[in-house]
Amino acid sequence: MLKVGLVGLGFMGRTHLTNYKRLEAEGFPLRLTAICDTDKNKFQGVFVEGNIPVAGEGPDLSGYRHYTDFEQMLAEEELDFIDIAMPTYLHADMTVKAFEKGLHVLCEKPMALGTEEARRMVEAQQRSGKKLMIAHVLRFWPEYEYLRDTVASGRYGNVLSAHFFRGGHPPKWTHNDWMVRKETSGGGLFDLHIHDIDMINWLFGKPDAVSAFARDVLPGSSFDIISANYVYPDRKIVSSQCDRSLTGEFGFEMAFRVNFEGGNLVYEKRVLRDNPRDGKGFSPQLPEDSGYYREIKYCAEAILHDRPIERVTPLEALTTLAIAEAEGRSAEAGGTLVDIA
Repeated sequence: MLKVGLVGLGFMGRTHLTNYKRLEAEGFPLRLTAICDTDKNKFQGVFVEGNIPVAGEGPDLSGYRHYTDFEQMLAEEELDFIDIAMPTYLHADMTVKAFEKGLHVLCEKPMALGTEEARRMVEAQQRSGKKLMIAHVLRFWPEYEYLRDTVASGRYGNVLSAHFFRGGHPPKWTHNDWMVRKETSGGGLFDLHIHDIDMINWLFGKPDAVSAFARDVLPGSSFDIISANYVYPDRKIVSSQCDRSLTGEFGFEMAFRVNFEGGNLVYEKRVLRDNPRDGKGFSPQLPEDSGYYREIKYCAEAILHDRPIERVTPLEALTTLAIAEAEGRSAEAGGTLVDIA
């Protein structure tokens, strides 16, 4: 039986909580025993909404021990792994402390605010011999997983072009606006755009170079609107755009369009279409479970059965950060092509 401690009760922490409850109800050998959040009001049911709707009302927190101090929770609880769903600037220190206590770690994306902090996390993981998984949830999202399988299998031949988009309302629902502020979230580049950067890294590997344009919109933030192009040796055209300043009734949207030699995949308005070059397009049947449920179950099974974390390795997450940093340097230089180390 795995004993889990959840750190953070913001929108993402509550999303994880919902899925731990489901796993327990299904008989999975896992038990969430303790929850930590520095905002004690959350233990009284005072929450704000996120950008993706989650079914149900406020969670029942009565069955868990409550902490407002992370180190106290580490000292008092007997746990197997920690799930960190706290603001990005806290990821590195919390992860290192968890490894020093001999615990496995599931940490929300992005891995950290930069590659220097991320390397500290990798080094601590290697010293501890425990497992580290960064929750890049798109790697478990059924539509994106279908895209990955299509690329990897080669069933439509080589990729000719790929475009990704992600955007929505300004993230004003977080505690003390941490997701808006550059010093706590890394701005739009690390908070939102990182999803598609990681997907590009997963699908095609590290690009040789990147060119990016960006602008700031929200007070105290950075890179709220981003447009990037990635250079690959085979000359496929790969681009991504992000805009977290959209208002009115836009809501939230994530989309992709990938063109292959033998067909294309288009995902928009939450519908995936598979369009063969010679044949009728269709919407494939996909797993009904959410990416959040599947990523948490994957991590828990890897810990329970001592399997390697292969779907998203710490070094892959580190590479994703390196690409993001290169995009930032390019944008600051007015779109100059920047090599990725």
